[in-house]
Amino acid sequence: MSDLRLLGVSGSLRRESNNTALLRTLQDSMPTDIEMSVKTLHDIPLYDQDLENGGTPQAVREFRAEIEASDGLIVCSPEYNCGMPGVLKNALDWASRPVSPMKGKPILIVTSSPAFTGGVRAQAQLRDVLTGMLARVIVWPQVVIAGVHGKVQNGRLVDEPSLQFLRDAVGGLVAEISLLPRSLSSIVRT
Repeated sequence: MSDLRLLGVSGSLRRESNNTALLRTLQDSMPTDIEMSVKTLHDIPLYDQDLENGGTPQAVREFRAEIEASDGLIVCSPEYNCGMPGVLKNALDWASRPVSPMKGKPILIVTSSPAFTGGVRAQAQLRDVLTGMLARVIVWPQVVIAGVHGKVQNGRLVDEPSLQFLRDAVGGLVAEISLLPRSLSSIVRT
């Protein structure tokens, strides 16, 4: 497969976010034929239909364009209070309106948590929301990174088994992308 573009979306705003660290580590370890960018959600305003009716904010237009330009997404989220963070749900709500650029888009969900469960409840919520947006959440074992606070150092994932688990999952995402012919992918996304 030649020159794939992946977009990693971090569901955490924290400066020292473990989720952003996971994505940056993946970004650094991509083969040369896969370009991966990492998106944080700092500039996305709270969803407000009045704002949308007055003209979609620039940060939202840029986020949608990044999604549209990618061949697949890696959504990486912490778990807050047994679910996904509001900032991530908010960004997905913006992205889905009026027409979702996620439609038909292959997506890998990754969650992490200091807890032993690794964010499985956030994973379930994300799967429901992305399915509602008609995204193609890949069929893969749940990618959860438990005890993440002990596996990230200096902004990078240093736990080799967890990193290999992530790389294998990205391989599954790439395989899923390759199942969708390029000409069909442009039709499905519109």
